[in-house]
This record gives sequence, C-alpha cells and structure tokens, in this order.
Amino acid sequence: MPLPALLCLCAAAAASTARGDYRLAGLFPMHSPQPRDAPQPLVDSCDDPTTFKYHGYALSQAMRFAVEEINNSSTLLPNITLGYDIYDTCSEPANLHATLRALVQKDGREVEVLSTFRNYEPQAVAVIGPDCSDVALTTAAVLSVFLVPVISYEASSEVLSQKRLYPSFLRTIPSDGQQVKAIFQLMKNFGWNWVALLGSNNAYGRDGLDALQRLLNENNMCVAYRGTFALNADASSQELHNLAAILRDIKVNVTVIFANRQSVHPFFKVMVQRNVTGMVWVGSEDWSLDQTIRQIPGIQNIGTVIGISVEMTDPAMVERFVSWKAEKSPVAEQDDSVEGGGENGGSAQLDCTQRCTACHLSASALDTYDTQASFNVYSAVYTVAHGLHDLLGCASGACSKGTVYPWQLLEKIKQVNFTLYKNPISFDDGGDIHKGYDIIMWNWSSKSSAFDVIGTFSVNPDRLIIDQDKILWHTEDNQAPTSQCSKGCQPGERQVQQNHHRCCFTCMACPPETFLNRSDLYSCQSCGADQWSPVSSEACFNRTIEFLSWFDPISWALLIPTVLLLLLMAGLAVLFALNFSTPVVKSAGGKMCFFMLGSLACSCSSIFCYFGEPTLHTCLLRHPLYAISFSIFLSCMTTRSFQIICIFKLNARWPALYEAWLRRGGPVLFIAASTAAQTGLCLAVEAASPSVPRRNYDTWPDRVALECGGAGWVSATAYTVLLSACCFALSYAGKDLPASYNEAKCLTCSLLLHLACSAAVLCTQGAFRGRAQATVQVLSSLCTLGALMAGYFFPKAFVILLRPHLNTPEHFQMAIQSYTRRLADS
Repeated sequence: MPLPALLCLCAAAAASTARGDYRLAGLFPMHSPQPRDAPQPLVDSCDDPTTFKYHGYALSQAMRFAVEEINNSSTLLPNITLGYDIYDTCSEPANLHATLRALVQKDGREVEVLSTFRNYEPQAVAVIGPDCSDVALTTAAVLSVFLVPVISYEASSEVLSQKRLYPSFLRTIPSDGQQVKAIFQLMKNFGWNWVALLGSNNAYGRDGLDALQRLLNENNMCVAYRGTFALNADASSQELHNLAAILRDIKVNVTVIFANRQSVHPFFKVMVQRNVTGMVWVGSEDWSLDQTIRQIPGIQNIGTVIGISVEMTDPAMVERFVSWKAEKSPVAEQDDSVEGGGENGGSAQLDCTQRCTACHLSASALDTYDTQASFNVYSAVYTVAHGLHDLLGCASGACSKGTVYPWQLLEKIKQVNFTLYKNPISFDDGGDIHKGYDIIMWNWSSKSSAFDVIGTFSVNPDRLIIDQDKILWHTEDNQAPTSQCSKGCQPGERQVQQNHHRCCFTCMACPPETFLNRSDLYSCQSCGADQWSPVSSEACFNRTIEFLSWFDPISWALLIPTVLLLLLMAGLAVLFALNFSTPVVKSAGGKMCFFMLGSLACSCSSIFCYFGEPTLHTCLLRHPLYAISFSIFLSCMTTRSFQIICIFKLNARWPALYEAWLRRGGPVLFIAASTAAQTGLCLAVEAASPSVPRRNYDTWPDRVALECGGAGWVSATAYTVLLSACCFALSYAGKDLPASYNEAKCLTCSLLLHLACSAAVLCTQGAFRGRAQATVQVLSSLCTLGALMAGYFFPKAFVILLRPHLNTPEHFQMAIQSYTRRLADS
C-alpha cells in the first residue's frame, strides 16, 4: 500500500544537496512563513527574498562545514563520504514536506506500509533538525514510526524527552527541563519568591511555564501572575498593552519570560512605550542573546536583564567555520535534479543563494546566538558520524559500507561518547545531551560586549555558580532587588497566610515550649516532654535535670553537719553508757536514753535519702523513716515528762494513778501506741498516694525537677507536731520542778524551734521545688534534731563532763528536799 498521495505532491527540490555513501537530511528555516488569508497549497512558497532568515542559512552552512570536515578526515569514517539534503522549513507544511521526503527509500521507491519497518532503508539515514519544538513534535512523531534518528539543534521542549512517544528523537541542545532548573536556582540564589511568568503561546512557552510553575510551587515560591502572548503579535497589540498594565499593577520586581525571540521583540517594544521600568527580566535561552531586542530604542530603562544561554562555543570552532566559508563563495548552478552532483559528494546546489544577496557568511554577521546554534548543528552531524563509524566497524581502519537501517544507527547514536572542541558529547536515556548553561547579563554601558557571563549552571549534579562582582544592577546601590510579597519572618516566627498565595503572610512568634521547624514555616511544633524553648525559637533544648546531687557544694554543706550530728549522737551514747549508774543518766531516762538517741539517729539517717537522683527506695524511706523515728523520740520525751510530773505533783494526790501507770506498763504502751499510730498513718497515706519518683515539668520552663510524689509527709508532719505540742505542754507544766529534773527551759526552746521548722516546711511546700525543696527539708530536719538533742542531752553531758560534783546522789537528794520544803511552805 503506497504512502498517501501527500508525498507525491512534494515536487520541490532540496535547497542544497550533495551525494554520498550515506545521506543526511537537514531541516533549517531559511525564510519566514508568508501570511495566508485563504487556504493555500500544501507547501508554502519559501523563495521570497524579503523574508530571508540569516540564522537558518548559517545553520545550514554549519551542516555543510561539518560534512566536509568528516569527508576529509582520515580517522572518522575513512573511505566513507557523507551526503546531505538541506531543506528550507519556512513553515509547518514545508517542514512536513521535508520530513516526508527524508522517508523516500534509497532506490526512489514509495514507502510500503508493512507490519514492520525493520528492513526499511530510507533516503536519509538521519535527520538534523528541525529548529523549534512545535514543528519538531510533528517530525519526531512521524520519523519515530520508522525509528529514523532525529537530532534537533534547537527544539528544547521537555515533552520530546518522552521516549514512549518519540523513541528516535535526540538533541544537542539541553532540554527545557534543565533550563527550568537553572531559572529556579537563579531565583533561589537571589531570594526571589514573588514573580510573574510570561511565555509565548506555543509548545515551547507553555511547556516551559508549566514546568517552571510546578517547580516553584514545590519549593514555596509564588507566581503573582502567569500569562502568554501570541506569536504574531505586534507593538499595537492590545494583548501586550494589557500585559504591561498588569505587570505594573501586581508590583512584582522579577518577571520570567519563557518565549521565542520573535514574540519577545514586540513585547519589549510595548514595555518601553508603557514606561515599565526598574524590573529584573529573566530570559530563556531562545531570546536572551538576541541583538535585535537589545537594540530597541529606550530598552535600557526597563531594568536588569538576566538570561539563560547554552554554554559558549569554543572560539576555535567559530574561527575555522568562518575561515571555511570565506573560501566558499555561493554556487549559482542550476540544480537539474535532486540527485545531481558528484558521486562522492559532488558540488552543493544552493537554490537559496541564487535569489538572496545576504548569503555571505562573515565574522561580523555571525553573532553569539548563531555560533551556539551552529555548534549544535555541527555536534549533531558529528554524532551521526560517530554512530556510523561504530556501526560500520570503522575502528579497524576501513568501513564496511554495508546497508544501514535506521534502528541500527539509532542504537549506536544513543551510545556515542566523544569530545568535540573540549565539549563532551553524550546522551542520557531521554535523548538529551549532557550540557549546561551560561548565566548572562545584558550590559548597557559596555561598547565592546553586549552580554556579560556572570555565572554557570552545570548538570549532573545540578549546580549554579554566580560571580556577584560581575553583576551590574539597575538599583542605585547596585544591590540585588528583592521580589517578595511579604518580608521574611524573624527566626522563630511562623508565617500566617493571608490569601491563597503562600508567599503573602504575616509573622507570629512561636510561644514557649514550641519551635519553628524550617521544613514547615506555617506552624509551630511542640517540644518534647524533656525539652523546652523560649519565645521565637527554632529549636528545642534539653531541660536541666534538677535534684540535690551528692556533689553539689550545697550538698556538702548539708552532709557535713549531718555526719557530725550522727557522730555526736554516737559519742553521747558512749558517754551515757560509761556513766550509766550516775544520777544524771538515770534522771534522763536510763535505758530510755539509748532508745531516744537511736530514734534520733534513725531520723538523722533519713536525711541521706534526699541526696542523689530519687529512686523508688529512697522515696519510700525518706518521709516514713523520719516520721516514725521522730515519733518514737517524741513519745519517749512525752512519757518521761508525764512520769516526772506524776512523781512530783500527782503522786501525792492520786497515788493509785502512778502505780497503775507503772504496773500496767504505761510508758511502753504509750510509746508503742504512738509509734503504731504514726506507722499506720504512713502506710495508709503511702497506699493512697505512693511516694514514687516523678518528673515535675510545671515549675520551670527550662528545668525538670526530679521529686518524690505523694503527700504522706504532710500527714506525718502534722502528727509529729501534735506529739510535740503534747510534749511541750507536759514539759512546761514541770517548769517548777527541781533543776536536776527540769528540762522545761531547754525543751521549750527546742520544741518551739521544731514547731517553727515544721510550719516553715508546710508553708513553703508550694514555693520550692526540686533541689530547693530537698534543701529546705534537710535543713528543717537538721535544725529540729540538733535543737532537741542540744536541749535534752547536752545539759546532761555538760554536767557529766564539766560539773561532776553535781552528778552525785547527795546533790539530787538535796534538790528534792529543797523542792519539798518549798511546796510545804507554800
């Protein structure tokens, strides 16, 4: 089945053709399309000299230059010559015509549509071009059916990297996906997050804007406005004037223009007319190096123009290219047939040059944009040559000149890896070349250079380098302008969004115990239980652990008197044991003295439970040990005071009372009952509210207090206060007893101090926490124990050691007789 008659209508010859063993097809726009008011034939006329495009012509000559270099090479494709067919793709129909002509079989037969094109041998083994993404989509789609390699030099749309749709498409210009990353990194480098996006209304512009907007949204950058403008608009277009008004109203300082240069030229004319000034314009690679745009009158006032351009071409290649063309004058020979020319290359047939007067290539005419695109064409031809070189087995020194099927050549081209004028040439899985960009800035003041390279963007990995010293901003202080909807918040302040734009916000400080995670600028995160943070914090800090450590200076200040007090109790016990038979020891209670000293020692030992990190054992022992031991001491004191009062005051009136007290073991029963009551109270309270270690987070924001929980010590303290009051009352009642039996004065002061300490502990229980609370309780215990021991035992020891003459039975007997006479006299 023949290809549709569409191909049969394509009768026009190629603009330039040369024979060879293997032929390439080159698609270059050497004329602008003519406007059509009515339906026209399939192929537009491309021979109007008034619409000649020097850029396309320069690219076609770059292809001829590369082919001639390869044919003259002794190392690349030896004994093989390359031919070419160069087509003028001045319009989409002309591009389709050239695409279909490239598919004509080598023997001139029509294409037969079979189930497979595996053995199909087209006239062109590869196609160089076309130029723009719109027409490349058509060419790549058609030729991918036959797996004919298509290597474009300017089509950069990221869609073309989809190998499922365009399996045979490659390119020597970086994909717009990389260009979008370069623009994003540029905006990120200068902190611009509030921008306008404009683009031409074609595949290049729309796809580029889509990709850029997605990347900006993913990185919390905002697009204040996005718009497109028509390809064929002029300076009188209302659409462009509306865009100028919009840019002035939204008050952005940075505008990204992703468009081709034909549409950007009238756009900037309108910007100059509407006096849109003082902005930063970020340009895509298609127009950033265009001299005609830079030469618009008054464009210097628009602000700063920063552009993305493909890496600069090695000057050596440009010099060789210009030198080659200077030697080649345009050939004006009538092309008798498409296949005219020499068998191994022949002469070039240049229909274009027969009708134009601007075909001479000179260094002055070859601008930066032309040289870069020419090098892309040059690289594409060499890519095909290296693929053929490998496919034909030329590494041995002679090529096989066998049949080349497109799919075979495509596989080899994908694998090429060589260096061309210091530029590495290789392709990734998407058919995209590994190539970076230069970051350029328009220089309004320099006469020698219109564009300055201020940085580079490299790929694999992506990296942007900017030389700040080379940048000349339009601002008075030569500083990079800002472009933000809202000024950035201070550290530790979250952003409260004002509208649907994430970049428009107010700032609110994060409260204490929260922090701002830089990965989420819109909410404050809570700190952990063992962490804290001040207001406006970006991190949480570990809380300081608060407890009375063994090694704190204050601990040593408390431990030393505690140990001394215990040693003093032990010394008193030894002293009383050595003088056990003396009246002083007997009057003090005899054997009960040792019981009282032991209870005081146990109470003093409970102090050690306040030091170090609280544990279950120390918390359980701390209060019960002190309370029960101290209750034993107070019970003994109360019993002894009661007995003395009975002996001296109540025995004469109620003798049976004292006898019953002694006969029924009153002292023992009272001490046992009092101790049992305190023990039962402690057990009940511990059961209801266990004294276990706990962490107190409520007292300080930056510290955590290690405490013993439970409230049993309050009840225990209240019980000891009750016993102290009873003991105090009995001691006070015996204030007029003989001096040897009268401890009222000393005990009164001791018990009053104990009551004061207990009241202070109860009143300050809510005021102190952690180490301070433990310190207060230890001090209270030391003061109480020391005062009671001093009030009761020190006077006895004083008499034993320093007043031995008072420690005699005679002295005690004399004191009792004196007390009896005084009572009788009264």
